[in-house]
This record gives sequence, C-alpha cells and structure tokens, in this order.
Amino acid sequence: MKITYLSHSCFLVETSEYTILIDPFLTGNPLAPVKAADVRCDAILVTHGHGDHIGDTADIAKANDATVISSYEVIDWLSRQGVKKGHPLGLGGGFNFPFGRVKLTVALHSAGYKPEGSEDFLYLGVAAGVLLTAEGKTIYHAGDTALTLDMQLIGQRNRIDVAMLPIGDNFTMGPEDAVLAAEFVKAGLVLPMHYNTFPPIKQDAEAFVAALAEKGIKGNAIKIGETITV
Repeated sequence: MKITYLSHSCFLVETSEYTILIDPFLTGNPLAPVKAADVRCDAILVTHGHGDHIGDTADIAKANDATVISSYEVIDWLSRQGVKKGHPLGLGGGFNFPFGRVKLTVALHSAGYKPEGSEDFLYLGVAAGVLLTAEGKTIYHAGDTALTLDMQLIGQRNRIDVAMLPIGDNFTMGPEDAVLAAEFVKAGLVLPMHYNTFPPIKQDAEAFVAALAEKGIKGNAIKIGETITV
C-alpha cells in the first residue's frame, strides 16, 4: 500500500487495484502540490463538511465517477451537486467496499459548509474520523478533532498500522495532545497533518516526530507530495 501526502489533511492511498482519496482540499490551498483536475481515484473519503476537507470532492468525484463515502448529510448535499455515487455512513458504522472496509469514528469538531457568496453555513452532519482497512492494513485518519478518550478504544479494537493525526492546534488538537493520541491508538506509524496551511496552524512537524520518538513511537514528518510504502 502506498500513501501520498497532498498537504493539509489530504492523502492519496493506493492499493494494488484501487486509489482512495481522503479530504481533497486542493483548490484554494496554498500548499497543494497538484490540481484537482489532475487527480485520479476510485473513491473519496470525506471526514466532515468544512470547506478545507470537503474541498474539491464534487468536481473530482464527477470527473472520476468515484464513490464518495461520508456522513449522510454530506452525501445528500453532494448528490445535489451532481455526484452520482455516494455512500452515507453514521458514526460507528462501517461497510465493506470493493477496495476494503470503511468505518466512521467519533471526532470532536464542528461540521458545516459556507457556499461561495453566502453568509450562512449549511449544516452538514457531524465530524468524523475514518478507519480504512485494505490489503491487511488499517489506516486511521482522525479528521479534525480534539483529543478524546475514544481513541483508546480505537487502539484497543484495531491494529492501527498508520495514524494520520492533526497537530495544528487552534482548530484541532495540538502537538502535545497528538502525542497522547498516538499513544492511545498504538499506531505502528504516525503521520502529522492539518498544519502549516495557514498561519494559525503553523507547527514544527519534525519536533512532533521527535516528541513521538521520546515515547517510543515511530513518526514520519512526510513531505508534501512525498509517497511512502506501508
């Protein structure tokens, strides 16, 4: 399995047969290494309805005839944007897809979308994290979240090979809480995300990885555009 970091909270996961995109915020993202029009995928996982996560989902899904997996409210809204293949999940619910199993986990965060030109937010359900299991590997993408004791259950009930954890602070947990989250989920490898895109969430990913190492946890401050194999 290959994982490519496309900045912010966006990752591209490639199995032997499928490509899964997570939280595709590319347009309007100053750090994005690719354009939305250049992305190819079979499925898109969206953790919640904020613009920096739902991002280019509609355009990429329509261009690739991709299946979008997210909360009921996000899928309903995307269907009204012309997305034909959507699969809604509730928190704690999972489903087996051709590429693997997806389950939504609890995340402590808000979820709403502000359409361009509008002064009002659309309610788009609740925020979530994602467990993606494919080819014998399990990835935990925490989405936007505060530190929560629920992460202990995730670590107890799943063998997490890779955890993608936000470290930006301000809108999500910061580095210190993310280290504790890494201990909770017992991940084989931790990748920081949701940092440095904008000034309020500027962080030192290498310092975070060093803090993980002090706890005996393997981390990788994966570079934007870099691909790793797990």
